[in-house]
Amino acid sequence: MDLYEAIEKRRSIRKFRRPATEEQLKRIIIAGTRAPSGVNMQPWEFIVVDDPKIKDQVAEIKYQLALTNPPPEIGGLSQPLSEREKRASWQKSGFQKASVICQVSNRRHWAALGSMWLCIENMYLAAVAEGLGGWFCSFWGEHLSQAERLLGLPRSHKLINVMLCGVPAEEPLPKEMRPEFSWLHRNRYGTRV
Repeated sequence: MDLYEAIEKRRSIRKFRRPATEEQLKRIIIAGTRAPSGVNMQPWEFIVVDDPKIKDQVAEIKYQLALTNPPPEIGGLSQPLSEREKRASWQKSGFQKASVICQVSNRRHWAALGSMWLCIENMYLAAVAEGLGGWFCSFWGEHLSQAERLLGLPRSHKLINVMLCGVPAEEPLPKEMRPEFSWLHRNRYGTRV
């Protein structure tokens, strides 16, 4: 698959028919490690979670996060409880038939965290090239700390993202995008191209 095709095709998939194979996971992780990193620090560590008990616990932490601390972009706590419960259950169910890869930085320095995002994007594009779907699953606040403890991370490490991936069980809806070049400026902000 051509790189530009993978970029265009990538969508968040939250429902899976089956997990990725072990070989697919290895290729996806290796693709992540080929990302550039500040001063070649290569801060990445990965935890493949295939123990059903741990997977369920990570899913439960995500459920509690979605229920009690939803992002303000979707209404935060002003969103009705029934809507938060629906969204939280939907997010939790995504873990059932997915492979789970926890993407961890072995440093908490900002340059390491920036490098991790490059690694993560490589992994999502590799998943698309494998014919798989992926979901970017982030944690914050106390729920992040709970997930880090569950995964046994030392204090020097930080959980950046939990990637769910597998064979898609749904066809993603077209993504609404800002008009091309509406975000492009020349020399100074506000000078449109």
